[in-house]
Amino acid sequence: MAEAVSDDVHVFPFRVYYEDTDAGGVVYYANYLKFAERARSELLRHLGTDNTALLKKYEVMFAVRDCSVTYFKPAHLDEALEVHTRITGVGGATLSAHQSVMRDGKLLTDMSVRLACLSPVGRPARLPAEIRSVLATLHKRS
Repeated sequence: MAEAVSDDVHVFPFRVYYEDTDAGGVVYYANYLKFAERARSELLRHLGTDNTALLKKYEVMFAVRDCSVTYFKPAHLDEALEVHTRITGVGGATLSAHQSVMRDGKLLTDMSVRLACLSPVGRPARLPAEIRSVLATLHKRS
């Protein structure tokens, strides 16, 4: 399973582990948020940075401001899944994304996420111009 970008969609593949499931082997609902977070982190890496570098170099970090999730079908232990991430908006201090968890091309979970850019002490901060530029380029392709 290898990460890929096709057009404007970043695809993060992963496998469901025992720790992701309940006693029946079904993915616990809140873990889809963790999968989406991992995919956004890998998207940053794909774009040439990461969360640690953002904090060290620019003194900013991202925090989820709001998130809307719709669940369609469950995922299960040992299944190979993908998170598809599309940047839907880039503001001065915010970033919006649409994320879908997929199994064999079938939609399991659909999410809209808005992230706030924050200073290390938790105050709103502007997205660094360099990062905003890279994200805006990705957004323009959508």
